[in-house]
Amino acid sequence: MAAEEVARIRNIGIVGQGGVGKTLLADAMVLAAGGTTRLGRTDDGTSLFDVEPEEVRRKTSITAALHHVPWRKHEVTILDTPGYAAFLAETRAALTAITGVVFVLSPHGEVKVELERVWTWCRELGVPGIAYMSRLDREETDLAEALAPVARVIDAKVVPIAIPIGATTSLTGYVDLVTMKAMTAPSEFAAPQAGAVPDDLQATAAEHRDRLLEAVAETDDALLEHYLESGELDEEEIRRGLRLGVLAGKLLPVLVGTAARGVGVHAVLDAAVDLLGSPADLPPLEAIDARTGQAVERPADPGAPFAAFVFKTVNDPFAGKLSVFRVVSGRATSDSTVLNASHGSKERLGQLLRLEGKKQAPIASAVAGAICAVAKLKDTATGDTLADEKAPVLLPKLPTFEAVMSFAAQPKSKADEEKATQSLHKMMEEDLALHIERDPESREIIVSGSGQLHIEVVVERLKRKYGVEVELKAPKVPYRETIKGRAEAQGKLKKQSGGRGQFADTWIKIEPMPRGGGFEFVDEIVGGAIPRQYIPAVEKGIREAMPRGILTASPVVDFRVTLFDGSYHDVDSSEMAFKIAASLGFKDALAKARPVLLEPIMLLEVTVPDECMGDVIGDLNSRRGRVLGVDPKPPHQVIRAEVPMAEVLKYAPDLRSMTSGRGDFHMGFAHYEEVPPHLSEKVIKEVREQRGVAHASE
Repeated sequence: MAAEEVARIRNIGIVGQGGVGKTLLADAMVLAAGGTTRLGRTDDGTSLFDVEPEEVRRKTSITAALHHVPWRKHEVTILDTPGYAAFLAETRAALTAITGVVFVLSPHGEVKVELERVWTWCRELGVPGIAYMSRLDREETDLAEALAPVARVIDAKVVPIAIPIGATTSLTGYVDLVTMKAMTAPSEFAAPQAGAVPDDLQATAAEHRDRLLEAVAETDDALLEHYLESGELDEEEIRRGLRLGVLAGKLLPVLVGTAARGVGVHAVLDAAVDLLGSPADLPPLEAIDARTGQAVERPADPGAPFAAFVFKTVNDPFAGKLSVFRVVSGRATSDSTVLNASHGSKERLGQLLRLEGKKQAPIASAVAGAICAVAKLKDTATGDTLADEKAPVLLPKLPTFEAVMSFAAQPKSKADEEKATQSLHKMMEEDLALHIERDPESREIIVSGSGQLHIEVVVERLKRKYGVEVELKAPKVPYRETIKGRAEAQGKLKKQSGGRGQFADTWIKIEPMPRGGGFEFVDEIVGGAIPRQYIPAVEKGIREAMPRGILTASPVVDFRVTLFDGSYHDVDSSEMAFKIAASLGFKDALAKARPVLLEPIMLLEVTVPDECMGDVIGDLNSRRGRVLGVDPKPPHQVIRAEVPMAEVLKYAPDLRSMTSGRGDFHMGFAHYEEVPPHLSEKVIKEVREQRGVAHASE
């Protein structure tokens, strides 16, 4: 009986690039399955899946949302996921919980990098998929032309299993190429009824069906042999071949229709049940035995020890923390104790909940493969593993997401500074793409994320959830200072104010080291000019002065200091006196040694369509970038370049504009280089104005 429960589970992710109607399809599936009585829409804020106020206001999905419906005696959980690049971390996390995906495709044939990225993730995780081309009621579409760009960027055979009947406002249904029947409904969202294929579509349908039969036959040797002998496959053979091809990742069957009127939506639910399979149809998850470190497997077996993976966290200041997890093996039960294997601490599972859009329904237990939630786990965060105390395992962690844009967050009230930091760290628990740090130089709160839109949404949530308002500013570039010449200087401290005075006399030589060489201190004192006990104080004085250079008060790097002479007083000398004297000598020597400003250089890898490569390279050159090479990755090119950080602080929206949203990039620190002389004075002036640093001569 328990195995039958697992076989009836389907966790279906609705995925694809932004703006193609994913949320509308998810709402339409709930309506078609009888889970609601009216169609939710993002346009009027009635969607069951846009649960956050920021989503309702912006009319776009920001978080992954869930709703459960029964369909043909199966338990179907629908996960609507974000499609815009700024929020894809939510989508990646949701993919760990699903058993199959529905790619929603644009009728324009437009393919953006988000679709490619999600396809790649599905491949890595072994998640099978089908596709649905919606919005065919809006404009005429050539199905073959619209699918051609999709076929170029994914490594599976894209094969329609339905073609539309009519176009735009005259769209009335679709031809099911498996049964060769016309499927039309008497009213919107009514179950479709089978009829004869219209005469004007007979030839087109036959042509598409031939391609379908060829694709299906290639999934299995027995099917191929039968097809080559008879030239035909029956319905049962086609469905079996489709299922084999989908689960193996060889086929991407495409359905058609319009979610707004329910055309093709029932077919999507049927395909989710028939083609995408249950948790038991997917390979067992690889895990690590928490006690021995040995690799083990956790199949979706209700009789196996309990293990679950937390893929989503929702923090609410009033209701507390909600942890959403997929039961990987065994069974979760309300009011039970489990082990958080990621941290080694016990957790009490209270009432288990099934998420129904904006609502929650209590459940007694959840079998392997099911998704449920529980409130107020004390030590559990997104990415953690919950397991049986007697058989603890660690499931694969979620990947980290690189920040592509950073801002300095300045609380509007000084009193809110600590509260802002604490609240932002709470938000990191539910947002894997959000990174918070305190800049040790500027003391600014640096908020980093997947793009400007992402960070703006973080600021809106910060105000709504925690009552903290912050202003976003461009973060300060972490400049460095160094020297290009050699110099000597005396650092002397002599104070007498009654009683014991302060005396220390140092002579130092400063010279440059290779880039990345750091700091080196050399002691060349001979003859006891400075007693040995005071030498460490000299080095300490220089080290304490290094963080504030004389150009922009930035840290000084890549130089050597040699202490070669000095003098002392038997009574008035002390470690403090020598430390102060050394710092004075260092600043004097620094000013004489041709100080220069260094800027951080970032290594960029930009993935762009072939036709955009020239524009992107030209833009990188205009940003003082150096293109290191271009690697083909059909139908894209990967451009590798080194670019100053100051020139790419807001690169994400610019790249999106240049490539119509089809470009993607990764960025990491490479090294420091000298700022060109014609820009150095400008930068020094700006930084001094920002930091309130006066000229050394003032």
